[in-house]
Amino acid sequence: MSEPDLSFLDPAGRQPAAAEHMPRPPVPHSRTPGASAEGLVAELRAYQAELENQNKVLRYSQAVAESAYERFETLFASVPLALMVVDDHDMVVQANSMAHRSFQPTERDRPLTALMPFVCPQDAARVREAFAQAHDLGHSEVKEVVFTISNATRITGDLHIAHIDAPQTSGPPLSQFLCAVIDQGPLLAERQALQHSAETLQQRNEQIRASEKRLEAVINSALDAIICVDQHQRITVFNPTAAALFQCSASDALGSTLDRFLPDAAQALAFAQLTTQALLGEMTALTASGKELAVEVSVSFERHADGETTTVFARDLTGRKKAEAHRNELEAQLRESHKMQAVGTMAGGIAHDFNNILGAILGNVELAKADCAAGSPVLESLLEIDKAGRRARDLVRQILTFSRNEPPQRSAVSLAEVVHDTERLLRVTLPPAIELHMQLQAGLPPVLADATQVEQALLNLCTNAVHAIGTERGSIHVEAATVQPDQRLTERLGLAPIDYVALTVRDTGPGMDAATLERIFEPFFTTKPVGQGTGLGLAVVHGVMRTHEGGVDVQSAPGQGSRFTLYFPVATGATAGAQPSPAVQAVPLAAATSAPEPAEPPGGAPGKKHHVMYVDDDQALVFLVQRLLRRRGYEVSGYTDPHEATAALRAAPQAYDLLVTDYNMPGFCGVDLVREARLIRPDLPVALASGYVTAEIEQAALAEGAQALIHKPNDVEELCATVQRLIVGHDPA
Repeated sequence: MSEPDLSFLDPAGRQPAAAEHMPRPPVPHSRTPGASAEGLVAELRAYQAELENQNKVLRYSQAVAESAYERFETLFASVPLALMVVDDHDMVVQANSMAHRSFQPTERDRPLTALMPFVCPQDAARVREAFAQAHDLGHSEVKEVVFTISNATRITGDLHIAHIDAPQTSGPPLSQFLCAVIDQGPLLAERQALQHSAETLQQRNEQIRASEKRLEAVINSALDAIICVDQHQRITVFNPTAAALFQCSASDALGSTLDRFLPDAAQALAFAQLTTQALLGEMTALTASGKELAVEVSVSFERHADGETTTVFARDLTGRKKAEAHRNELEAQLRESHKMQAVGTMAGGIAHDFNNILGAILGNVELAKADCAAGSPVLESLLEIDKAGRRARDLVRQILTFSRNEPPQRSAVSLAEVVHDTERLLRVTLPPAIELHMQLQAGLPPVLADATQVEQALLNLCTNAVHAIGTERGSIHVEAATVQPDQRLTERLGLAPIDYVALTVRDTGPGMDAATLERIFEPFFTTKPVGQGTGLGLAVVHGVMRTHEGGVDVQSAPGQGSRFTLYFPVATGATAGAQPSPAVQAVPLAAATSAPEPAEPPGGAPGKKHHVMYVDDDQALVFLVQRLLRRRGYEVSGYTDPHEATAALRAAPQAYDLLVTDYNMPGFCGVDLVREARLIRPDLPVALASGYVTAEIEQAALAEGAQALIHKPNDVEELCATVQRLIVGHDPA
């Protein structure tokens, strides 16, 4: 503090020194001889005035000191810092209100009598060292000292220490320390918040970098071509898929305009910017060499401060289009297969009723022929009726060949021999203008097939070729070779991945268009004039190849002829020596036809007739069979109701020597009647007749004990021979 200006108190204009503030003792004046009393009084008055002036200076100095002390106390008490005066013994001599509020916030807290008890043990050594430094240097400070106020309250602050000497009335001055605690809690919280923000920002930056790496990996490994363009439609990103799709390196594509690869997309982008993403659909793209590609394009728009970025996704549709074409082809084949199956089922149902009609016609014709005299005009008519009926029977058998699902009697067959046998028949019937050429690979392996059906399929194909060529000059080529179809052909025809013998028939006819090719295997579909074909030839070929686990491939175009290729499985060592299955051997009609017909029923006592029970829902067939067998010397009981037949058999089981039942009857199955008959009389011979015999029917009948399956319609001789064989085989005599 600067000293006050007291010059106005010194009349002589002297500035009193600090040492002169105290009253000086009176200075005696030596009295000179001759001095008067008046002079002495004047000196005393002057001295008195000087003493009064000094007293005024002393009173002013005391007032100034008191004012300075008051200002210090006021400042000490009101400063917003925790201030304490601590002596050498750590005793708090004086503390302001801020210090009391900070170190003793509640009455339950410890009183502020000493500073060190509040210091955290970890910081005590630093604080003691700071006090020692302040004693030597006059001041010191300690950063971030933790003061423990209570179990739940702590203060973290900077401790500033200043050394002061307090004067005493007597003796040396006291050594004291003025301590100021600056609370750093808010600053530390802000610092921690800044550190947390910095760590969070660093984590976000790392996440952004990781996200960018993932995005780059996704873009580079995407199966779609990804192209990013700027607001000027300049390419900025060109992933490896795009490079492979458009046959252009990324370095060459970057900076190019989008219309270099997608000419139509650039114009479409202008209309698609009303949304954040859009599907532009199928477009035509161009490779770097100018080759056109079918792609599906979608776009995504991103708007940011620097402008706009457009991401274009292009997906190659070449594979999809091939797959769709292949799927459409397979679906067409599946529809064709379903249609063939439906037609086959319908044909089987029609054949059942139609066979009954044919059986009645042929049987009655046979009876009428026996009743007519030789040379009678009626006999000639009956022969024509018989001929027409047999043709109808053969036609039905062709339908059943197409419709049946059961496997044929296949064995190891030399395809070369079958082809040569068919060749001899064809050369006799071929028109002179048509040439027949045979080209068979040497050493053809045997195929697993039915020789009769193979010959029928080949004959049908050659006959169709002859009809296709017509009256024009042409040629038919028959070729055979061992092949192993590729994967595409096996998938299209449903072939197993094995070796086949391919039998090819190609002609130089007019060929067929696509619409005709789709329907050539439909039964009764034909392009021939009325009366020149039934439309069953190729349907039969299709049925034969299906039952032989093979396939038929057709290639034809208008003006280029037709080419039919039949794929027959090669007979392996295991299948070459295989015999027909027991189920197939159980159908005895072919063998029965060669059995001789006796003049009268064989076996048994003289005059005893064998009793046959015949069950069929068709009254005409029951009547016919009764007449046929009775003429041959058999006793016949006919029934149209299977329930009545069962009751009759149960009433007299030993009265019958044979049971012949139809398979399909209204509300009843012939297999059920076979089962009932076997329960009533286990040793009774039983035969099942049907115009539509499938593998399921055959297996069910044989499982129930049927000894024979009779295919309707059959010849009178065949029926009688079968009846005779079954009765003779079970006759105890």
